Amino acid sequence: MENPRVPHYDAVIKVLKYLKGTAGQGIFLPISANMELIAYADANWANCPDTRWSTTGFCIFIGTSLVLWKSKTQNTISRSSAESEYRAMAAVVCELTWIRYLLYDLHLTIGTPSTLYCDNKAALHIAANPVFHERTKHIELDCHVVYDKISEGQVKTAHVFSSFQLADLLTKPLHSPTFNRLLLKMGVINI
Repeated sequence: MENPRVPHYDAVIKVLKYLKGTAGQGIFLPISANMELIAYADANWANCPDTRWSTTGFCIFIGTSLVLWKSKTQNTISRSSAESEYRAMAAVVCELTWIRYLLYDLHLTIGTPSTLYCDNKAALHIAANPVFHERTKHIELDCHVVYDKISEGQVKTAHVFSSFQLADLLTKPLHSPTFNRLLLKMGVINI
């Protein structure tokens, strides 16, 4: 940075305090015969003040074990929160497909569809409706990705209330109690 200021210093101090206080945390991977793939997708619509790009966040579990998570800026501008959430769902479906192929190569088959949780009902409606309307035709490619996997029986979508949306950790700042509660649900514990 060319011109650091007091707010930048304050942010660095907060990050260092967080890192010091969480040095003993790790992901707990319990032994489980449950091989169900479960994913949570979320997006923070137009949160970048400069570009208005949205942030995608998702986490994927095999049984109760967190195996993959990601937070990434979407590289296009979404016209609505439903669109940004749907783009997040499309990203998760691609990752779920990859994990299913990886497990298949390891001779582990997943007999049930992967469950994809999303807290945006409009995005879930787009996923369930193969008809493209004037308002959704610009996201048609992402629609095909998600709808195809739903049609093939590899993915099923479900609504999750925002208070139980684990991917919120990856898309937006949260109050400490909410942050810690979601971390615990993701299997992050003090070792």
